[in-house]
Amino acid sequence: MNHNADHSQQNATGLSRRHLISGAAAAALAASAVPSVIRAAGSGGKFKLKYAPSLGMFRQHAGKDPIDNLKFMADEGFSAMFDNGMMGKPPELQEKIAREMDRLDMTLGPFVMYAEFGKPTFVLQDKDFRASMIKRTKQGVEAAKRANARSMLIAPGCVSQRMEYDYQTANLIDNLRYLMEIVEPHGIVIVLEPLNWWANHPGLFMQKIPHAYLICRAVNSPSCKIVDDLYHQQITEGNLIPNIDKAWSEIGAFHLGDSPGRKEPTTGEINYKNIFRHIYKKGYEGVLCMEHGKSQGGKEGERAVIDAYRACDDFEV
Repeated sequence: MNHNADHSQQNATGLSRRHLISGAAAAALAASAVPSVIRAAGSGGKFKLKYAPSLGMFRQHAGKDPIDNLKFMADEGFSAMFDNGMMGKPPELQEKIAREMDRLDMTLGPFVMYAEFGKPTFVLQDKDFRASMIKRTKQGVEAAKRANARSMLIAPGCVSQRMEYDYQTANLIDNLRYLMEIVEPHGIVIVLEPLNWWANHPGLFMQKIPHAYLICRAVNSPSCKIVDDLYHQQITEGNLIPNIDKAWSEIGAFHLGDSPGRKEPTTGEINYKNIFRHIYKKGYEGVLCMEHGKSQGGKEGERAVIDAYRACDDFEV
């Protein structure tokens, strides 16, 4: 808005300084009476897609209170949030967060139900491990109900050096089928995350989208899907949009982060604007978890993250 032009026009109509001040005060009062989420529409509006900041990503602006963080996210136009540690939070806090997200019409992304980065687990036929995972999954379902979550995440452990790779794939499929019996009746989805072996997680069994796709098709359950972490997949295989298209039926969520560096979009080599346009046109309505760091510190760094998503979300429909 050009304020000088506005003042010139007002002066030309003979408005007095008193009228200008009273008009500005009235406008401020009217704005304060409008819910903050609606006010955001005047300063950028809701994003086209459900980008989900992590709880605490905007702590410099919103402080440490999770409810204040949710309000800040909604004011900035975000309609989702994710928290990998949601399952470990006290039940009363899970419920409190869920109530506030419902009030703000926000969606919760998948939280981590199980992740193992140091040893083989799901790739083995181990009855004790399977029993522990069944117990863990039942606990995850209860947490998901309290938090009003629709999905939980699994990173299924490392490769075994004592067994053929294909047998390990079969064991992973078998173990997941036991878990599907638990989550399916509740309409909860378990998303499997392939992770890169080169920069972050050496030795992990499931690394690429095609392998995760094969596993989901073999499990053959509406509750077994993939979380496509575009940061990891850029490192392991690239070819991001074609892999999205080929695995589309089995993708349940996205994780975001640019590469190299794992910071906000526009800081690396991934063309997120093209990717966001592509999945928007495909009709994606799920969550895209902002699982990355910030390229700058302080409030300036938090604002840079928001500005980066504004720039990448500014695509023609």
